[in-house]
Amino acid sequence: MKINLLIFGTKNFNNSFDEIKEDLGFSLLYFDAKKFSESLVVSAAAVVVDSQICADNVILSLINKIVARPILLLENQSSLIKCKYDEKVHLPITLLELQSKIVNLSTAYKFNKNSSIRIKNYNLDKNEKRLTKDNSFIIITEREVQLIELLFNANKPLSRSDILKKIWKYADDADTHTVETHIYRLRKKILNKFHDDKFIINSNKGYSL
Repeated sequence: MKINLLIFGTKNFNNSFDEIKEDLGFSLLYFDAKKFSESLVVSAAAVVVDSQICADNVILSLINKIVARPILLLENQSSLIKCKYDEKVHLPITLLELQSKIVNLSTAYKFNKNSSIRIKNYNLDKNEKRLTKDNSFIIITEREVQLIELLFNANKPLSRSDILKKIWKYADDADTHTVETHIYRLRKKILNKFHDDKFIINSNKGYSL
C-alpha cells in the first residue's frame, strides 16, 4: 500500500508532483478548498506545502489549523514564511532526498505521537518522562509513567493488588505497600507543582484517574 501525501500547491507545483509521483512511490491527494476536510488530512501520512501559496490567507488559515499530520514546507524562494511547518527544505531537491525527508518526517511524527498521551489537562511524554500542564512540567520515574498509563487505560478503578501484578509482576521485593508508596510520591509531586489533588483518585474500589 502506497503512502498518501496531501499536496498544498500552485497548479505548476501540483503538475510537477504528477510527473514524479510514480518514481516517488506515493499516492497524491491534492488540496481543494471547496472539498477540504480534516478526514482528508488524516488519510495522509504527511502534508507537503508549496511556500508560494502561503500568501493566500484562506489557504494559510487552513494549513495552520492542521494538527493531525506533519507538514513539510518546500520553499522555492526567499520570503517571510507565515505557514506552520514541521520541517522546511529549499528547492531544488533530488527525488531521493525528497523521499527520505517525507519518510523520516512521517516516521518521527508517528513515534512522537505514540510516545505522548493526553490525560485530562495534562500531557504525558513517555520518552522524556515528563508530565506537563500549560507551561509547567515535572520529571517522573519510569514506574510513575507506567502507573499513569496503566490507570489511564483501565476502564475501572484498580486495586493495589491489580497494580502490583501489572507493573511489578510479582517482583520479590514488591508488595502492596510498594504501590502505596509510589502513588503517594507521585500525588505529592503533582500537588506541589500543579496544586492538583484530584489527578489520581482513591476510592473504596481502587485507584483511577
